[in-house]
Amino acid sequence: MDISPLPVAEVLSRLRQVLREGRAAVLEAPPGAGKTTLVPLALLDEPWRGDGTILVLEPRRLAAKAAARRMAALKGETPGETVGFRVRLESAVGPRTRIEVVTEGILTRRLLDDPSLEGVAAVIFDEFHERSIQADLGLALCLEVQAALRDDLRLVVMSATLDGAAVARLMGGVAEIRCEGRMHPVAVHHLDRPATRNLEGAMATAVRQALRDEMGSLLAFLPGEREIRRVQALLEEGDLPEGVRIAPLYGALSPAEQDAAIRPAADGVRKVVLATDIAETSLTIEGVRVVIDGGLRRAPRFDPRSGLSRLETVRISKASAEQRRGRAGRLEPGICFRLWPAAEQAALAPFDRPEILDADLAPLALDLARWGAANPGGLAWLDPPPAAAFAQARDLLADLEALDGDGRLTSQGESMAGMAVHPRLAHMVLAGKEKGMGGLACDLAALLEERDILAGGRDADLRHRLEVLHGEGRAEVHRGALQRARAASEVWRGRLRIDGRSTGCADAAGGLLALAFPDRLAQRRPGGIGRFLMRNGRGARLSETDPLAAADWLAVADVDAAGPEGRIFLAAPLALTEVEDLFGPDIGEEAVVEWDVREEAVLSRRRRRLGALVLDEGPWDRAPKDRIAAAMAEGVGQLGIDVLPWTPELRQWQARVALMRRLDHGGKGWPDISDVALATGVGVWLPPFLEGIARRSQLGRLDLRAALESLLPWDLRSLLDDAAPSHLTVPTGSRILLDYTADGGPVLAVRLQEMLGQADTPRVAGGAVPVLLHLLSPAGRPLQATRDLAGFWKGSYAAVKAEMKGRYPKHPWPDDPLAAAPTRLTKRRMAHNATRPRH
Repeated sequence: MDISPLPVAEVLSRLRQVLREGRAAVLEAPPGAGKTTLVPLALLDEPWRGDGTILVLEPRRLAAKAAARRMAALKGETPGETVGFRVRLESAVGPRTRIEVVTEGILTRRLLDDPSLEGVAAVIFDEFHERSIQADLGLALCLEVQAALRDDLRLVVMSATLDGAAVARLMGGVAEIRCEGRMHPVAVHHLDRPATRNLEGAMATAVRQALRDEMGSLLAFLPGEREIRRVQALLEEGDLPEGVRIAPLYGALSPAEQDAAIRPAADGVRKVVLATDIAETSLTIEGVRVVIDGGLRRAPRFDPRSGLSRLETVRISKASAEQRRGRAGRLEPGICFRLWPAAEQAALAPFDRPEILDADLAPLALDLARWGAANPGGLAWLDPPPAAAFAQARDLLADLEALDGDGRLTSQGESMAGMAVHPRLAHMVLAGKEKGMGGLACDLAALLEERDILAGGRDADLRHRLEVLHGEGRAEVHRGALQRARAASEVWRGRLRIDGRSTGCADAAGGLLALAFPDRLAQRRPGGIGRFLMRNGRGARLSETDPLAAADWLAVADVDAAGPEGRIFLAAPLALTEVEDLFGPDIGEEAVVEWDVREEAVLSRRRRRLGALVLDEGPWDRAPKDRIAAAMAEGVGQLGIDVLPWTPELRQWQARVALMRRLDHGGKGWPDISDVALATGVGVWLPPFLEGIARRSQLGRLDLRAALESLLPWDLRSLLDDAAPSHLTVPTGSRILLDYTADGGPVLAVRLQEMLGQADTPRVAGGAVPVLLHLLSPAGRPLQATRDLAGFWKGSYAAVKAEMKGRYPKHPWPDDPLAAAPTRLTKRRMAHNATRPRH
């Protein structure tokens, strides 16, 4: 086996030495260096291996199988001899197998079943830079096993683009080995970024140009299947050169279709592989010397507040861009076209975000509970699980009866943890078997583990998928997904010893789904078609034309978290009686007394509630008076303080208190009874005065004076009347209202003649505030506004007198106002009164 042309061959002796002297190493080697293939083979004959197996972890099934085939071919064998593989639903391992290439979840299952990893000599984490949650967990568990149980276990972490120093520190300061590599040169050309929503057109244009200008096959990176299919259609609609074959490559394809995409092209044929990031690492696609990178990928984002995940299209990192570029230089000099300007390259993140920061952590939390680590803080992580997402995951496990009140694994949780599937589906399958619907539960689990088996325009009803799964319905399907779902269902039935012919009634699917997704039980909103509220309080929607849009109740299996109402992709209907049967212990009865905006009244009802969902409700005639009063006060707060039965006198009282507060008169700490303050505290001061009042129309009964005065201590009420009186007595003896609400108040509007003979301006607040006098004509019209009465008599009175004397000749306009007597009378009546005999 001649390995000398591959760059990693130069560091194999160093790696062997490190692993003989120690227990772990970090190997960094560029794409195409041969690490995936050569490192495991180079360690086969090491003395520390003995008769143990070398486990090689790959992030994807396709990469695991391809790596096993390459290593087996180098030894002149087929998979299942010295080199084998294990992936979900498929394996090729025999009694002579000493190198097992496995997907990362397989290692987790093996560790949980056998923490000592009996019979395993080494674990190699390949392409660790992808930072899948299973790889992070696998490394954390292996480090604990190595420290506590297996000091002879070797660990190797490998990647082309990795912060190797950080990983080496995590592993205890182990050796870092770097392979410089001899990858063929790859010229990079940056193109203009395509306009929004035109990635597919730009990619198709770039592919045609590359086919015209360059030799060899092409590998084009796109975010997902949808974009791949659109680019394929655009290319096939146009004129492609003779001998060009389009080969899609993404996870939902059948194994045969995936294998066809990575096999070398036939003589005289150029291949255009349209791939997701599944082709970013590990895979060598023969004949590719041109890469066209769209610069985007799909990434899951989990929202712990809603318990929902959504797929986002995000920019790739510099590390991913480098990995993709390396695909073009594995076998000969190549070229890489990037669909973004060179100036944007520096703005890319150095590495992709680790999956553990954005993923649904329920499977991780279950695995850790089975491991005996309820708190992830006891393990070694490059990035620890986010606290909020982990707490949400444990809450879900408790709802699924996997954890008890103390957070320990229950017997149900033990069974779920051994099923190598998301805890939701494990709970559903176990419950389905117990209810005599195990076959149906296995079918549902198989459908939900895979991508949707239906293609094209499809409704959300999972019952239609069940029909197609059993060949009973006609629809456009994804063949690979359908094949895998059927195989998975058989595996489930075998594990649970369920008769393969047993299916169960598809109409029971909703009840089983609700067991897997109790937080996504959904109730149709009143009067709405296609609009639902889920138990967790989130909104969800269906197209009004969907057959499930009019269902009263749905069990929702797949819904996105985007926007205020997520779109429902997969669901099944169920009846209220099923909801009551499944969740009876969780259904609570509550007495609700609340303000109804539409009725403008307090409504008292009894409700049966399940989370955010109201199952039914009816009137409650014996609601406590204090709760009615509190709800009515809340209604007043919503309607506004102006809705209360204010009188001018009460507004004056409010303004008098405001003046005292502004002056802090007497240092008594006068309360704030402004409208804003009253509205803010309406739930405190108003309820005691609302007895018998439950509607807006009844607020006229409210004794608002008593309610407001309750805000003033008794001593302040007395002080208010003394310092800020409601009326003032003028020289004639008239008692006149003071207006505290007027601009510049307090204001005293008084006829000029009634103030004759008085020099001093009236004052309030212990003399601190002069009253603004509005001096009026005999007809009550304003003549002068002043806070300096003495100054008025000496100054502008003369002009007022000159103007008014002719207009009001019957009223006195004395030359010396300070010497004249105040009067409410005309001169004639004054004279008459003066001549009347006195007795």
